[in-house]
Amino acid sequence: MIRKQVYIEERQERILKKTARKLGVPEAELIRRGLDQSLKSPAPAGLPDAGAWSKEKLFIAQLKQRPASAKAKRWTRAELYE
Repeated sequence: MIRKQVYIEERQERILKKTARKLGVPEAELIRRGLDQSLKSPAPAGLPDAGAWSKEKLFIAQLKQRPASAKAKRWTRAELYE
């Protein structure tokens, strides 16, 4: 095992202690489990998907290039509810 020191919020501390007591495991074990779980996914929660963000920026740039007449809405509010 390698020792690491991290800072967590008070809210996280309360939840961590409560969950560790409930499950009967050390807080460190819960932290290790959470770390393992977050590292399994290709884009951990809270981190943007770089490919999706690139596509979104391209889409926005294309919208900006459209002529003003193409940007005008062509529907009414009532049509949205149909």
